[in-house]
Amino acid sequence: MQSSSTPSLIHVALVEDDVHFQNAIVTAIAASPDIRLMSLASTRAQGLQSLESAPADVLLVDLGLPDGSGIDVIHAAHTLWPTCAVMVCTAFGDEAHVLQSIEAGASGYLLKDSEPENMLHEIRSLHGGGSPISPLIARQILMRFRAAPAAIAAVPTAPAATPAPAAGEHAVLSAREKEVLELITKGFTADEIARLMQVSQHTVQTYVRRIYSKLNVNSRAEAIYEARHQGILAA
Repeated sequence: MQSSSTPSLIHVALVEDDVHFQNAIVTAIAASPDIRLMSLASTRAQGLQSLESAPADVLLVDLGLPDGSGIDVIHAAHTLWPTCAVMVCTAFGDEAHVLQSIEAGASGYLLKDSEPENMLHEIRSLHGGGSPISPLIARQILMRFRAAPAAIAAVPTAPAATPAPAAGEHAVLSAREKEVLELITKGFTADEIARLMQVSQHTVQTYVRRIYSKLNVNSRAEAIYEARHQGILAA
């Protein structure tokens, strides 16, 4: 007779084009009594198509797919499978991919340096309400926000206008102003930047006005060009 304490199955959907990693995950899941693979996709198109089926409990998504970005699959899953927990499994460890994935709806972010058996543990953790994150990614996130409270506290409530730099001089942006400018360069809107930085949209607009004033510009395009020209941003 089956014990009443037997855990319920965790239904998993996998979107992964790396054959070796794909096979390792499939084999590990097949040997696990509490996890079942519901669908397997190797491309962005197949991943989106799999979302037309009954929702899985956990969706594992690679970002670098042969026909596009896995972030598109995360966006769609967030809408079509609202109760599904999404975890990124990728080789991309840069800040842009991390932020875009979290913004799209991912609750976990793992680099492909874990053993398949460890991946099963992370799947269970995610399904149980956790947010598995590779140590390297967690460190990036902590470093990104560690200085945020101090930076916000240092901002005067009614800042005086900053004079534009004279010809030949370079503008000096604060850490938070540079952070806003970098997000602007990546195409984020003021509302998106506010959510990413965990500040109000009014605060973001204040940063933008300061940036424009310091760079002596009047638009995003001009700000990006001038910041690159002055070496504030990488060209």
